[in-house]
Amino acid sequence: MGNREDLIDGATRSLYDKGYSRTTARDIASASGVSLAAIGYHFGTKEALLHAALYREMERWGDDLATAAGKKIEPGMSPTERFEAIWSGVIESFTAHRRLWMLQFELLGHLDSLPELRKNLVASTADAREGLVELFGDAGIEPGRAHTLGALYQALLLGVAEQWLVDPDHAMSAEELLTALRALSSHLA
Repeated sequence: MGNREDLIDGATRSLYDKGYSRTTARDIASASGVSLAAIGYHFGTKEALLHAALYREMERWGDDLATAAGKKIEPGMSPTERFEAIWSGVIESFTAHRRLWMLQFELLGHLDSLPELRKNLVASTADAREGLVELFGDAGIEPGRAHTLGALYQALLLGVAEQWLVDPDHAMSAEELLTALRALSSHLA
């Protein structure tokens, strides 16, 4: 492994141990076994390195989620069964990646002072929405509706994640989410 990868690994450990705002360049250098100067050489700034570590972890979560959801989907499932199976996988991922979710919610409070992070998150949001539409099996719908549906999936994802982080014993299950969406749909019809 090279210094660049060691730095990303060290930054990841530091993010998970201390959070974004409390992580220092020295923390990262110590955790990675690489000199402070290497941060500037490879990434320019500590923030750029932290962002690289964050993006890598978010990609890993997405890959893990797709794999977990794929294992829950069986041929011949109805859209309702598929929805519930995938949400079960999503909810399981909140436990497996709890520290990443805590970190993401921490970062929301820093977006005004981190314009580069905001810019990258805005760009990755479109990809995330497309990925969610694909994950839930809605990839064939027209682009405008796909964007809107992806935004809804993302809103649900963030809301359910918040519930699981704050009070996992009383957070919505996949079955409860489906029941609530059916009740809402019926009420709006």
